[in-house]
Amino acid sequence: MIRRKRSRGKRRSTVDLYEGHLRNHILPFAGDRLAVSLRRSDSTAFVDHLLDTPSLRSPRSVVQVFKTWRILINYMMDEDVPLPVNTVSRIELPEVCCSTEMALTPDRVAAVAAAMRQIEPHYEIAVWLASCAGLRRGEALGLKWEHIDWELNLLCIREQRLRGQDAPLKTKASSATLPVDAFLIGQLARHLARLAPPGADPKLPHTKGRNGAAVEPGGPSLVVTNAHGRPVRLSHFYRRWHQALERAGLPPRTRFHQLKRFYTSTLATSGEHDPKTVQLLSRHARFSETWDTYAQPPRAAAELRVNVFSSAFSVAS
Repeated sequence: MIRRKRSRGKRRSTVDLYEGHLRNHILPFAGDRLAVSLRRSDSTAFVDHLLDTPSLRSPRSVVQVFKTWRILINYMMDEDVPLPVNTVSRIELPEVCCSTEMALTPDRVAAVAAAMRQIEPHYEIAVWLASCAGLRRGEALGLKWEHIDWELNLLCIREQRLRGQDAPLKTKASSATLPVDAFLIGQLARHLARLAPPGADPKLPHTKGRNGAAVEPGGPSLVVTNAHGRPVRLSHFYRRWHQALERAGLPPRTRFHQLKRFYTSTLATSGEHDPKTVQLLSRHARFSETWDTYAQPPRAAAELRVNVFSSAFSVAS
């Protein structure tokens, strides 16, 4: 199954996730069982097994692993393994509650950016790229200076950086020439000015190491680099991220991805963009993803005021 998905060019991160589920959960559960002996009761038992697994800390994780189990069963049926047609149908899964993550506000985002500026100045711009352009982590770390149109305030999102290499984007909808606020362009200009040696062209990317010397080629066109002008190591970035969270007074489990949620939620509650435009700017393939997952209705509802009924009944009274 894994070999076939890789040969079909499926997204590497997704296939790696399936492989991890197989190695860590499915194969240990199935053991030496023959595939033809699997029944619907085994799927139910597998869910119970996952619920008792300490490393799976949430119902959402259990559901994700079961989805891989279902893909595997369907794959075997496609390969003519004689299995009952209902092996994975109507299996009762744990209820996945709506996300309870703390909604970020402009003050909280600014606090994290300020903290990152103190801890690792080169990484501050990643916070602004995520919160003001909705870039995912890999997209922010993979953005290059040549992808910025300074005159028209545009970012060209065409690739991301995964495992130290340029990689395709998450979905086709992720690719975009994205209009951004002048505020973000200003942050990019300030970031570039900090990197440029004295007397350098401010519109050309330059990087310096800790000793002030120019950095040799090896990733200098990347907007986000480490202090030596090299591509960012993910482990180092997240160490600095958690340090910034602590300094800013945010919960330690605040994810970098919540900055993208802040982006979509801010667009959605601004009143300046219709729903389809918010989906387009958020680069989501499905409308429901934008509004059910990212727009954070609790925050929107808290800021909403309803006045239409006063106007409606003033005519009738």
